[in-house]
Amino acid sequence: MNICGKFVGEIHPVFIIAEIGQNHQGSLEIAKEMILEAKELGVDCVKFQKSNLNAKFTRNALERSYSGPNSWGSTYGEHKSHLEFSTNEYRALQEFCSEIDIMFTASAMDPVSLQQLVDLEVPFIKIGSGDADNLPMLRQAALADMPLVVSTGMQSWAQVQRIHQILRDTSTALLHCISAYPTPPKEAHLNLIPLYKRHFPEFIIGYSGHELGLQITVASVLLGARIVERHFTLDKSWKGTDHQASLDPAEFGRLVRYIRAVENIGCVRESHQIQQICAQVLLESDYNRDELGQALKSVTVDDRKLLEAEIACHSKLGKSLVFGSDVEPGHVLQKADVAVKVSEPHGLSPTLYDSVVGRKIARSCRKDDPIRENDLTD
Repeated sequence: MNICGKFVGEIHPVFIIAEIGQNHQGSLEIAKEMILEAKELGVDCVKFQKSNLNAKFTRNALERSYSGPNSWGSTYGEHKSHLEFSTNEYRALQEFCSEIDIMFTASAMDPVSLQQLVDLEVPFIKIGSGDADNLPMLRQAALADMPLVVSTGMQSWAQVQRIHQILRDTSTALLHCISAYPTPPKEAHLNLIPLYKRHFPEFIIGYSGHELGLQITVASVLLGARIVERHFTLDKSWKGTDHQASLDPAEFGRLVRYIRAVENIGCVRESHQIQQICAQVLLESDYNRDELGQALKSVTVDDRKLLEAEIACHSKLGKSLVFGSDVEPGHVLQKADVAVKVSEPHGLSPTLYDSVVGRKIARSCRKDDPIRENDLTD
């Protein structure tokens, strides 16, 4: 894989991404400060999250009350709007990154944002776990003719295989990921990485971590991850739900050093060898043998499923099939009539998209209503 002139793969350095996401608190100046810090730490790329709120969320999801210590507004829409940069602000951040020679990109959180990132000519587009089952968006990304990085949290093994089918002819990296903030070591399932490598040889395999600490991410490299992504913050005490599961500059700096120390060792198959290497490379304060052993337990493809630790994230940000337009009884659903959004309440899984298009409508439904089985008829 070639990302803007930097080769990523078995014989090349691990590609390290600092996921700034929305930890910038809605401030362009804080975002630039974070970019500068990441550059000094030796990170290859900084990544944000790009959303078009009306394309990502239904009306009900945006209008629901959202209060508490991490809220930036009285409704969820106001909260998300505060944290969202405009396309022009993204362009300014992109130019800033170019000036200091660090790559800039973002996760495309909806189809509109995906096209905006294509237009910005970012070096690659990230598809987050929340859209790894979004079939129309995966197909849209496949046509973008640019490198893709796809996280697989909350997905079944069957859906990971479907991602492979859709993207197999593209330049794609597949990231093992558990969508739990933070991820318990016993549910890190690191040995899915060699399974991904065996079953999907066309793809670069990597790791997007949400656990506390550094050792599990270092172990992912020893198992074969060639792209590593961790959330980044300047201060874990800041307002926001991602900061506590993020790495601060001191931690991220140590992680970069650890990865560079082990990236040329090659794939290590035995868990006890990985534990020995981590014990030698990591500071004592960064190493916990028991927790690392939990993360390295044996797994099968059946362990790639929606895990108990991921249910909270899936309930909040998992997407559903919703109506893309107002429809009346007897109408046959066309592609334009079916959208994939964060919906409250939830509708049918996006994995059912192909089986829903072409079905008849049983009753009047409005745009953004969740699609449910009783809305459809043969």
